[in-house]
Amino acid sequence: MPRVGGKVKTNRSLAKRIKLTKKGKIKRWKGGYSHYALRKDKKYKRQAKKAVIMEKKHPRYDKIVKMIEPSL
Repeated sequence: MPRVGGKVKTNRSLAKRIKLTKKGKIKRWKGGYSHYALRKDKKYKRQAKKAVIMEKKHPRYDKIVKMIEPSL
């Protein structure tokens, strides 16, 4: 819940994990790549390295962007 009368601040934990592209899409990386890596398939680990692009039509897009850049 936001503070009453205080500054509007960026959610730093989220801002470190994702980036906004020039076209306004969200670029994020999958988790779970290194933890218990011996148990996971090579295919899973290879796909987890790649970034995932979240389109503007994603249901949580507006909420995430507001957390990163509250001024928007």
